[in-house]
Amino acid sequence: MLQLKNVSVTFNAGTQLEKKALQDLSVTVNKGDFVTILGSNGAGKSTLFNVIGGKIPVSQGSVFLAGEDVTHQKEHVRARNIGRLFQDPSMGTASQLSVEENLALAYSRSQRGVFAKAVTKKDRELFADKLKALQMGLEDRMKTPIGLLSGGQRQAVALMMAVLNPPKVLLLDEHTAALDPNSAKKILQITNDLIAKQNITALMITHNMKDALENGNRLFIMNDGRITQDFSSEEKKALRAADLLEYYEV
Repeated sequence: MLQLKNVSVTFNAGTQLEKKALQDLSVTVNKGDFVTILGSNGAGKSTLFNVIGGKIPVSQGSVFLAGEDVTHQKEHVRARNIGRLFQDPSMGTASQLSVEENLALAYSRSQRGVFAKAVTKKDRELFADKLKALQMGLEDRMKTPIGLLSGGQRQAVALMMAVLNPPKVLLLDEHTAALDPNSAKKILQITNDLIAKQNITALMITHNMKDALENGNRLFIMNDGRITQDFSSEEKKALRAADLLEYYEV
């Protein structure tokens, strides 16, 4: 579903501030994989996501999505097939718009080809059904401005927006880090349920080793712009959080 071939990203090339954020990185993520990603600050995790999403260009190498070369495809075009959640629950949603209007924007992007916040009766029924499955009472708050929701509720809606039209790849960029423990646990549960039910290919950056081990079927560890470890599902089961420390470079 996703393949990076010999991808490198260098910032401020040829200057004293030159930084090699990714270095000759090659990896294949199969359809249905749920990959968790660990790494120290500056290891290249966010740069990897920005390359996949088309936010920043590669210095060299190629990016393929479902067999299509998207290396030079613009970010807004790639966004039709790639969903992304961020650490801040406010990102990716419009605070002044209601829950249903935010969902309508996400839904219209692929269904109608343009952004639209108009909500039809059929749309409203679909959104209510999807929200009810989250078991957070959000189906009764569809007219509420999304900015008035709690962080966990808002992140749940943002997650639903990202998978309303199932993406080919879902990028989860520390999407529970800003939440309280109970909300984070709930969002991870919803994440796993949606990924499993829709067989979505997903990658999740986290700094929580326990979450990295307990979620997904693969685990990447990144250091210095490279994927230095790629643990399979069976290998993950044999690991403890303490075991992962030896793979970090200081």
